[in-house]
Amino acid sequence: MRAGFADRYGPWALVAGASEGLGAGFAHALAGHGLNLVLAARRAEPLTALADALPTSTVTVSADLSTMEGLRAVVDATDGLDVGLVVANAAYSPIGSFVSMDPDLTRRAVDLNCRMPLELAHRFLPPMVARGRGGFIVMSSLAGMQGSPPITAYAATKAFGAILAEGLWAELRGTGVDVLTCIAGAVATPNLAGAKARPAPGTQTPDQVARAALRGLGRGPRVIPGLGMRVSSALMSRLLPRRTAIAIIARASRDLRAPGIPAGPTG
Repeated sequence: MRAGFADRYGPWALVAGASEGLGAGFAHALAGHGLNLVLAARRAEPLTALADALPTSTVTVSADLSTMEGLRAVVDATDGLDVGLVVANAAYSPIGSFVSMDPDLTRRAVDLNCRMPLELAHRFLPPMVARGRGGFIVMSSLAGMQGSPPITAYAATKAFGAILAEGLWAELRGTGVDVLTCIAGAVATPNLAGAKARPAPGTQTPDQVARAALRGLGRGPRVIPGLGMRVSSALMSRLLPRRTAIAIIARASRDLRAPGIPAGPTG
């Protein structure tokens, strides 16, 4: 299975938002499959520490992926590398009342959570299609399945990412390129620990989420890791009235701490 995965999605994978949490979980899982890694995030020190802990070849890119300059740095770092898998994981979640929030925070959420996967898709999907193999994963969140105060802008961007991935999945069927959105619920990352006073029921580890996403590649347009999160998703999106689903997520998010965190998907 390791050789087959590397043949289909290697020899290099790019993980955007790799410094800790989900990104680091993906890095370890992909290295376990024998892929070399391009690790991109803002902070250089945790990237270097992660790279040193991996058994395969690595390239680190310290860059702000919410900017075009940062995205160009990632593209430049992959020049000449055969990137067969991209994980668009980096995300930003401003927390608090939308009407009193600094608009720069919500703009950053859109730039990182929406423009980043869009630009990476434009850059890496055409060469994958030309080769007839590859994979592209967009991390999303259960928060993006309905309005989610007080993370309203974040939730909206996560909806964008999920729908983008599902559309690309349909467009690229039959090309050999697999696209997937991973709808994560609560994940035990340092950012979530800093944002919530207590973990939510059904909270999963980054390794569990990464493994579920990689297992889901080639099997359909989306995966929701964890039985509890799948039940919650079905309840919120199919069975409950819309206003009830919004009220439930609002109550569940009351203890989120403002003003904002540079986070991966937090559910």
